[in-house]
Amino acid sequence: MIKSMLIAGCGGFAGTCGRFLMGKLCAHMFHGSFPMSTFMVNLLGCFLIGLFFGIIEKHHIMTPEENLLLITGFCGGFTTFSTFANDIWVLGNKGNWTISALYLAASVICGIILVWTGRAIIK
Repeated sequence: MIKSMLIAGCGGFAGTCGRFLMGKLCAHMFHGSFPMSTFMVNLLGCFLIGLFFGIIEKHHIMTPEENLLLITGFCGGFTTFSTFANDIWVLGNKGNWTISALYLAASVICGIILVWTGRAIIK
């Protein structure tokens, strides 16, 4: 358990650093009110988690430790949006489109409501 946690933590550290650097790069390259940094991190994270799961599904060459490091750790530290998007894809791919749509809508709506609630409590 401790070993697994440390492997995921190392990946998470690298992912968090990558997110920080992507934020700095986007702030330097893009100006305006659109949250380009978050948008780019989320898209890149989705692409990476797709690659990693594709490797697992097609080639079966990723060890459990590599999975912890790259998917749980790196992608989780970089952006949890990639996991969210993958969950929606997996549900839909299994034919559970109603649950997939419900999960998507509920996550976004409840997430926004809870951000508002947290901010309102502090005001």
